[in-house]
Amino acid sequence: MASSSPSSSLLRAASAYSRARFLPSSFRNLTSTTHASPSVINPHRRSLSSATVRSFHCSAPRWSHRLDWRSHLNLRAQIRAFNPVIERLERKFATMAAEHPFKAVLTSLPKPGGGEFGKFYSLPALNDPRIDKLPYSIRILLESAIRNCDNFQVKKEDVEKIIDWENTSPKQVEIPFKPARVLLQDFTGVPAVVDLACMRDAMHRLGSDTNKINPLVPVDLVIDHSVQVDVTRSENAVQANMELEFQRNRERFSFLKWGSSAFHNMLVVPPGSGIVHQVNLEYLGRVVFNTDGMLYPDSVVGTDSHTTMIDGLGVAGWGVGGIEAEAAMLGQPMSMVLPGVVGFKLSGKLKNGVTATDLVLTVTQMLRNHGVVGKFVEFYGDGMGELSLADRATIANMSPEYGATMGFFPVDHVTLQYLKLTGRSDETVAMIKSYLHANKMFVDYNEPQQERVYSSYLELNLAEVEPCISGPKRPHDRVPLREMKADWNSCLNNKVGFKGFAVPKVAQDKIAKFSFHGQPAELKHGSVVIAAITSCTNTSNPSVMLGAGLVAKKACELGLQVKPWIKTSLAPGSGVVTKYLLQSGLQEYLNKQGFHIVGYGCTTCIGNSGDLDESVANAISENDIIAAAVLSGNRNFEGRVHALTRANYLASPPLVVAYALAGSVNIDFDKEPIGTSKDGKSVYFKDIWPTTEEVAEAVQSSVLPNMFKSTYEAITKGNPMWNQLSVPSSTMYSWDRNSTYIHEPPYFKNMTMEPPGAHGVKDAYCLLNFGDSITTDHISPAGSIHKDSPAAKFLLERGVERKDFNSYGSRRGNDEVMARGTFANIRLVNKLLNGEVGPKTVHVPTGEKLYVFDAAMRYKDAGHDTIVLAGAEYGSGSSRDWAAKGPMLLGVKAVIAKSFERIHRSNLVGMGIIPLCFKSGEDADTLGLTGHERYTIDLPSKIDEIRPGQDVTVTTNNGKSFTCTVRFDTEVELAYFNNGGILPYVIRNLIKQ
Repeated sequence: MASSSPSSSLLRAASAYSRARFLPSSFRNLTSTTHASPSVINPHRRSLSSATVRSFHCSAPRWSHRLDWRSHLNLRAQIRAFNPVIERLERKFATMAAEHPFKAVLTSLPKPGGGEFGKFYSLPALNDPRIDKLPYSIRILLESAIRNCDNFQVKKEDVEKIIDWENTSPKQVEIPFKPARVLLQDFTGVPAVVDLACMRDAMHRLGSDTNKINPLVPVDLVIDHSVQVDVTRSENAVQANMELEFQRNRERFSFLKWGSSAFHNMLVVPPGSGIVHQVNLEYLGRVVFNTDGMLYPDSVVGTDSHTTMIDGLGVAGWGVGGIEAEAAMLGQPMSMVLPGVVGFKLSGKLKNGVTATDLVLTVTQMLRNHGVVGKFVEFYGDGMGELSLADRATIANMSPEYGATMGFFPVDHVTLQYLKLTGRSDETVAMIKSYLHANKMFVDYNEPQQERVYSSYLELNLAEVEPCISGPKRPHDRVPLREMKADWNSCLNNKVGFKGFAVPKVAQDKIAKFSFHGQPAELKHGSVVIAAITSCTNTSNPSVMLGAGLVAKKACELGLQVKPWIKTSLAPGSGVVTKYLLQSGLQEYLNKQGFHIVGYGCTTCIGNSGDLDESVANAISENDIIAAAVLSGNRNFEGRVHALTRANYLASPPLVVAYALAGSVNIDFDKEPIGTSKDGKSVYFKDIWPTTEEVAEAVQSSVLPNMFKSTYEAITKGNPMWNQLSVPSSTMYSWDRNSTYIHEPPYFKNMTMEPPGAHGVKDAYCLLNFGDSITTDHISPAGSIHKDSPAAKFLLERGVERKDFNSYGSRRGNDEVMARGTFANIRLVNKLLNGEVGPKTVHVPTGEKLYVFDAAMRYKDAGHDTIVLAGAEYGSGSSRDWAAKGPMLLGVKAVIAKSFERIHRSNLVGMGIIPLCFKSGEDADTLGLTGHERYTIDLPSKIDEIRPGQDVTVTTNNGKSFTCTVRFDTEVELAYFNNGGILPYVIRNLIKQ
């Protein structure tokens, strides 16, 4: 709320000036905050001293979660001394406001009882019939372009491109986009804050104002990726795992706590609060911003691929690399290709017993087959009314798995009901509804629908969805439950691949007998050793969480019990889940089956599954058992969940419990019993599976609004361990050279104001030669650090014991560990090794087989560049900036692939690595490339001679020559390349202002 004191106008002017000082001229109305770039400042304005700017810049942002972030007392005293300056500023801003290119459509939004909610840029006021046909997701891009239009960074031509989307989107035109906020989690947030701290040092060395390195849009960081499943099957598991989490991560957490005070506009949600995407859905998501009386749609980019979960709430959000997010924080516009939009029509109703997870796995497979990479998917149709908000969020969450930028659900009455359920005030919900109605962004399925135009169309009758799981190695490899046994056995027979393990027939019935804590136990191929209800995908959804509880209850009543050697765990997405599981009485039965709550965060799905019992691990390793994990997550790439589970299946939480009870994935639930009841009868799947009505009744009686309110009232208060962390008050970080967690990266050490310019590649060696579907997990694993790896050697040399290695994900703040962890996945398949699996390569000049890091350092020390050869979908999976930072630190100058995952390609550009695509129908194999050649990429030396998407010639030292397409997709990406990366580009721009 704005102050009503006499000095409030001065405070508003100071706050506006602090934003305008670093932002472009699109900030033209004192009642408006449009999050724009710092790189466009009026060159003729008179500047204030940096000290003055710093004092102005500390005013509390009015979008900041209703928290008083900074005291105004000192600010007011300083403002009095600059009254004449402020008066000139107010006059100047008043003049600037009149210059906005779309000032004619700035419209008041009245409140029903009198007064106004605020002002907004009205799409209907443009009187352009093309807007009525636009997908809702594109209307959000349009509103942002209109609001931020300054005819420099965002031009009227950009607005026209979006309005004419039907004709321009097939042409791959480029537009700028300015998200309303940025979302981080700690695995990706730590390196982002490290980079910001490092950028401040660079600004200092170059003699500029370090305070320019400050987020200019709201930044929310949720610490949720550091908890590991060390303790299970215990009432004390949450506390025990959190104590271990703080022991391992105290230095990282202290660093993030420092960042929350050293940088303005940054909210840090402490550990133990929940999964970032569920906290975003239940609390952080605004849907509509009201900033100083300016209304505009919420939009967010996040450093986690599954930021898309917020699309289920009608908020436009998607994952970007950490380096892109950092630029967005600093006000840089995001350059994006205006996407095509796939219209996905839903009709009908799910059959009895079919879950939202079954639906999302079906949708994932359909969209993956359709081809939606780089596109938006927008859902519509009569079936929308049958989907709860949580169901929608589950589908939206999986956008990275089907390859889309977004899976968008426009706001309707279901959205408004959810906002009320989760504790948003009646006034806020009324404002959201009024604004979206007025700006034609609200869907009312009770009214006739204006037909919208889409790039392509898909349709699914919900009644056709059947129970299913996905695996054993990819999220989109859906298997109907009725076919699971046959599919498993074919996987045993098939050659090694995404659907094959090549187990000889004579070994397929092998039984590994062992002793588990004094009792006899056995494992076979397909035996379940991990059963985890985890990840943001499902734990936001009460229907499947309570469904899991009902399965556990029915099993307990029949006398079934999960085998004690199966590592069971339940990691809710927020404290609300615990409240409704307790309210329903079902947590008791989950506990009896071993599914005690182990913590609040992303656990098994990210590889934080913890160790298996030693006896289980030995039985798997010594007998070469294809052990299985069943998890309610969204990622199941080989080597990600656990090093010893080579088969990993995604399933709904109720199915996780069912498979844990069965003890194997090698079962036909229709025909084979899960177990034997206490009275000696066979128990089948149908005997423990709840009906849709049972689940709905549990949801209705157990999920209550006050649960959300009480949970999030205390969300930022932390816990005793967090609150006891002491951090320095300095705004510059004091790097500890001995730290193995936080280390100053070398990105800007020799940086000057002169950009390095464009460059080709000459006589480079091939560091690695890959096939298809190399994921960011292969390139930069997040899980455990192998005892024999270069990273382990580095840590041991610095006195870190093996038990304290932690994970690669937790050490992303240390570039020395992460460079050594690049291409360190134990399941890496590199063609240079002729079929051998592991994190090694061939040093071509000597023929030696070395760890990838060691080979790369040999090349660097000898002054040789390197490249990577790859197949299709290179860099799929998580939006992991270290998958681009790591190769850059290893000396990789280019990646030549059949195709790239969207975020990873842009990350490579952001780190100065050239992404090249083979021509259609060609790859390394068809061209006869072995990786033993030396490669020269003939790229023009002048940046103005390079065009997005142009062809270049690649030649080898043995006379081969072929043409590739340079995947610089926009002019902005060329500017990044010219500057040696996105962050040096940002620094040079900030210094020039």
